[in-house]
Amino acid sequence: MPFNYGKKDKLKSKKQIEILFSEGKSVTVYPLKLIYLQTDFNDGSTLKTGVSVSKRLHKTAVARNRIKRLLREAYRLNKPSYFNNSTTSYAFMILYLSKDGTTFDALNTKMKQLFEKFLDKTSNHEKVST
Repeated sequence: MPFNYGKKDKLKSKKQIEILFSEGKSVTVYPLKLIYLQTDFNDGSTLKTGVSVSKRLHKTAVARNRIKRLLREAYRLNKPSYFNNSTTSYAFMILYLSKDGTTFDALNTKMKQLFEKFLDKTSNHEKVST
């Protein structure tokens, strides 16, 4: 899985996002929350991801956009190491919960912890159900 986050990898469908928030499960590593749902995509991609920052907590668009850029970059860099061998398709939404700003290094560390927690939760679930 390459280090890219192109158009095919972005979660844009309003219908899929609504289903994700209504039926999805979540894992949290403060200040990040990952909402995920196992699903199938028409274009054959295995992961589609969106990022979101609360307008209520971050009033200016400049602050929200900076955090979203950092989130996408941390996701892009960590995606190959955690989801390279994944055959299951997931829709992800990564939420930033803190009202404070952040640095890339802090966000990157938290993103790794979030993916570890996600993989632990999904692998345990698969073992129990089989």
